Amino acid sequence: MSSALVGDRPAPASAQAAPAKARRTRLVARPEVRWAALATAAFLLAFPLDLAGAPAWAWGPLYALCYAAGGWEPTVAGLQALRERSLDVDLLMVVAALGAAAIGQFLDGGLLIVIFAVSGALEALATRRTADSVRGLLDLAPAMALRLPPDGADGAGGREGAEERVAADSLRIGDTVLVRPGERLPADGTVLDGSSEVDQATITGEPLPVAKETGDEVFAGTLNGTGALRVRVGRDPKDSVIARIVAMVEEASETKAPTQLFIEKVEQRYSVGVVVATLALFGIPLAFGAAFTETLLRAMTFMIVASPCAVVLATMPPLLSAIANAGRHGVLVKSAVVMERLGAVTKVALDKTGTLTEGAPRVTDIRVLPGTRLTEDEVLALAASAEHSSEHPLARAVVAAARGRGLPLESARDFAAAPGLGVRAVVAGRVVQVGSPDRLLADAEADSRRDEAPGDARTAVLVAVDGTPSALLRLADLPRPGAAEAVAGLRELTGSAPVLLTGDTQSAAAHLAAETGIEDVRAGLLPQDKVAAVREWEARGERVLVVGDGVNDAPALAAAHSGIAMGRSGSDLTLETADAVVVRDELATVPAVVALSRRARRVVVQNLVIASVCIGALVVWDLAGHLPLPLGVAGHEGSTVLVGLNGLRLLRRSAWRQEGGTAGRRR
Repeated sequence: MSSALVGDRPAPASAQAAPAKARRTRLVARPEVRWAALATAAFLLAFPLDLAGAPAWAWGPLYALCYAAGGWEPTVAGLQALRERSLDVDLLMVVAALGAAAIGQFLDGGLLIVIFAVSGALEALATRRTADSVRGLLDLAPAMALRLPPDGADGAGGREGAEERVAADSLRIGDTVLVRPGERLPADGTVLDGSSEVDQATITGEPLPVAKETGDEVFAGTLNGTGALRVRVGRDPKDSVIARIVAMVEEASETKAPTQLFIEKVEQRYSVGVVVATLALFGIPLAFGAAFTETLLRAMTFMIVASPCAVVLATMPPLLSAIANAGRHGVLVKSAVVMERLGAVTKVALDKTGTLTEGAPRVTDIRVLPGTRLTEDEVLALAASAEHSSEHPLARAVVAAARGRGLPLESARDFAAAPGLGVRAVVAGRVVQVGSPDRLLADAEADSRRDEAPGDARTAVLVAVDGTPSALLRLADLPRPGAAEAVAGLRELTGSAPVLLTGDTQSAAAHLAAETGIEDVRAGLLPQDKVAAVREWEARGERVLVVGDGVNDAPALAAAHSGIAMGRSGSDLTLETADAVVVRDELATVPAVVALSRRARRVVVQNLVIASVCIGALVVWDLAGHLPLPLGVAGHEGSTVLVGLNGLRLLRRSAWRQEGGTAGRRR
């Protein structure tokens, strides 16, 4: 049974740790975004004028601006690749767009330019913002620290006013620092003197502050409670756990295999093949005396019908439609690549606090002790009145329970809180104590242990009125609604049972696993332990999906094949590192979006078959006979429209219900 403190006096405003400043790249700060926006705007202005039959001088310059703005960067990159004896599909798309313009198909070329410019801009922006969040994580650890002189390192306190304010990164192993109430710890180390409670959810994911006394380990970036701590630095600041989290995220982001859509996986061979064939169709007939204009027209016709417009649209509309559908149901999928990858996962790892659970304790039951003349409501009202001045998570839970029952709260006098013990206050003339039964009263402790079920992960809180034990409150971080169903759905989709990865205790993790149907539990993990588990599975050939919400989950999210973050409780770093975000924290949407991704992949395969057959037929016609240019363009556009419409089927609401149902359980 946990003995977490129930009531702490809030730290003074001056002592409160300032939140880390977000380092976020503005949307327009990236040149790729500005060029893509210009190309898109020019295309959207030219498109209706062209369709309406306006004169060429009205839409021609707009198309030219679209081509220039969206095409110059891939052209430069493609030419650089050519110098390295490589040919990518971006350059082929630019050439195809120019070829389309050369024979009057300005609309087709402009559409190709816009598709590639926008996708490139989104990729660049996502990469930059992830880097912003990684750097911003370092701001969790304070920039300055109060270092005590050596004669204060024995815990005796040192000389009054002798502390020295220094840069946190200048601390060395063996230094002693003073951490006042409400401040963040500047370094990893060991408590030499003092007692307090430390919120270390950023490191371990534990839902409640942890009591710290002499000899306990503490971590940089965690938030101190109401007591002052003297801490001996145990690690160099650059080797702290928070610094290692940053390093792990950066390393995983750099070493993670580049993700590509289906067409990009064969782009090199396809691009080379189309270019070689186009040059051959142009050069060989000329060598045998063919007319220049006719030969050029035939070669350009071949490039148009062989250009990957239909193939690109075979891939993008289904994935983008699935993204839009998921967005309507509260899941933000960051790119088409992510939507494709989600359907390939074979194993799922779930975080506990804030992911499978709500992340905040609630009062689950109240047991009035024998000999007490008070009712449940009366005890709860007294406890909530005493706790009202506290900002501790358990205190907030008690107050919320009283308000949930509509109980009136009295004003409290002589409020006092002691780290590790609880609170004491006078409410309506009665002395009310609320705290840990382990330390508050020995008799109540024995009584609380008698009815405690083995493996019970709930926290017991004793309420004593006028020195008499009156009731035991039990609090727990409850599973999210639909957690068990989501676990079952993921098991059905992947063919393997999900795994629970958590920094919380083994007893709390095992209790939750039993409630949600998880058999494999790994508890007490630091961030590097979660990364090691993910890499172990992926070394065996698994494609791992990690679902989490805290800073401590970010390295595993970055290292995994795919990562999903819980949006409401997720940290900035986790939200940026994850591939997808569950905006409303509805866990049932996780299996639903995985299933939707699988259907999108099936539609992509259908479209690729359709596009390949159409392109193949037109190419053979052009090579074996004479394909009229209007008919070639019509066939090319027809196949493009066909695959586009097929992909748009995933926009229907029925696509989500078919894949996940309203509860995310159906396949």
